[in-house]
Amino acid sequence: MSGSERFPSLKVSEVFHSLQGESTRVGLPTVFVRLTGCPLRCTWCDTGHAFSGGDSMSIDDILEEVAGYHCRVVCVTGGEPLAQKNCLPLLKALCDAGFDVSLETSGALDISGVDPRVSRIVDLKPPGSGESAKNLWKNIDRLNPKDELKFVLASRDDYDWACEAVRNHRLESICPVLFSPVQGKLDPKDLAEWIVADRLAVRFQLQLHKLLWGNMQGK
Repeated sequence: MSGSERFPSLKVSEVFHSLQGESTRVGLPTVFVRLTGCPLRCTWCDTGHAFSGGDSMSIDDILEEVAGYHCRVVCVTGGEPLAQKNCLPLLKALCDAGFDVSLETSGALDISGVDPRVSRIVDLKPPGSGESAKNLWKNIDRLNPKDELKFVLASRDDYDWACEAVRNHRLESICPVLFSPVQGKLDPKDLAEWIVADRLAVRFQLQLHKLLWGNMQGK
C-alpha cells in the first residue's frame, strides 16, 4: 500500500466556522470544510475561488482542525467536493468522529458511495445555470428523507423547469425540496409569490450568510 493510500489527503480551499446559510439547517453554527475543484461552471457561481489552489491536508489534519472549533455540525462543500475521490473517506471519518455531517453537492456526480449517516444536499441545476445537461437524474433514486434537493433559480423559466422536475419525479415525497433565488437575478418576492400561488410543497429560502455578510469569503 502506498503512503498516499495509508494517509489520504485532499486539496482544501478553506476550513471555517460560521452559521449555515442554506438548507433546513439554516442558522445553525457549523464548521465548513470547503474542498478545492469543480467540474462545473455555473453562470452564477459565487465560489470561484475554490476552483483551484488550496492546501493539501490529510484527513487527520482536517479532523483536528474541525475539532478545534468545538462545534458538532459540519458541512463539506466546494466547489464540488465529490470531484475528489478522498471526499468519501473524509465524510466517513467525520461521521466516525461523532460529527453531524452534511454534504453540499451539485448533483452532477454519483452520490451512492456517500456514507449513509451523511445528509446529502443535492443542487439540481436549471437551464439558467448553463449546466443543466450535467444533472445526474439517477441520483434521485438514491435519495432518502434525510437528504435535501435544492434548486437555485434565476428566472421564471428556471422556476417552471424546477416545477416540472418536482412534479415529474414527485420530489416532495422523497425529501425536502428547497427553492432559492439567484442574488441579483431573480427578485425573492417574485419567487415567493409564485410558490404561494402554485401551492408548491417546497421550502422558500434566502442565503442567510449573504444577508448578514454579503459575499465575504469564509462566511
